This record gives sequence, C-alpha cells and structure tokens, in this order.
Amino acid sequence: MDAKDILQALGILALIAVTLSAIVLLVAYRKLRRLRVPPDADFFTTLRAVPLSLVVGLDLLDLGLDVLSSPIIWYILGRFNLKALRNVATFEAILPFTGPIPTLTLAWWAARRLNLGQPQDPNVIETRRIGPDRYAAGPQRR
Repeated sequence: MDAKDILQALGILALIAVTLSAIVLLVAYRKLRRLRVPPDADFFTTLRAVPLSLVVGLDLLDLGLDVLSSPIIWYILGRFNLKALRNVATFEAILPFTGPIPTLTLAWWAARRLNLGQPQDPNVIETRRIGPDRYAAGPQRR
C-alpha cells in the first residue's frame, strides 16, 4: 500500500464522515429548535440539555474536516445559543489530530452518567432583558 492509496482511503473516510455528520445534524436540528438552555449555563449543564445526535454530529464533522470544522461548529452552536458548549467544542476542533477521538460524545456520556452540571428544567420560561431588573417573555434573537 503506497501513499496514494492511504490518502485516497483517508479522503473517502473524510467524505463519509462529513456526509453522516450533515445527516445527523439535520436530525438534531428539530430538537435544537425547541431546546431552551439558560444563557448562564455552564458546559456540563448545556451538555446535559442537548441531544446525543448533536454531539455525535459534531464529532463526525471534526473527524471529517479536522481543524477546518471549527468555524462550522462555532456557527452551528452560536446559532442555537449554546455558548458554553460552543467555546469548548471549537477549541477541541482547533486542536489538530483530535478528530478520531469522539471527545464531545464522551463528555456527553460522562455528564449524564456522573450527573455533572444541572439537569434541564422543562418549566423554564425564556425571557429577554429589556431594562434594569425588567424582563419580557420571549426568546432573545440575535
């Protein structure tokens, strides 16, 4: 097996990983639209609130694109206001050669099994700040 065959196999693996990532993230999109995470939530609280499909999709994206996945991860998680998860996931994506390790999936599993962070409260009403000590109902869109 020469270098050309190895590069071709890695290219096919990357293409498959990116394709699977797109499919899994599209499945997660519907759940993410309804997800309400407090803006001050820490990493593990945010991780406990998100579906498994999101972290698997992000890990597959990191596997397929390695360092180039970081701006895409930044955009996706920023779009859904998952800032604590965005910062850690983007940093992990920037580190080269960590793609084969499903870091976010392992962290998601650890957060749930070890009860790290706060459990999601489905009764939280999302508000936006309209002034000092004044809040109005409804999500804050940016």
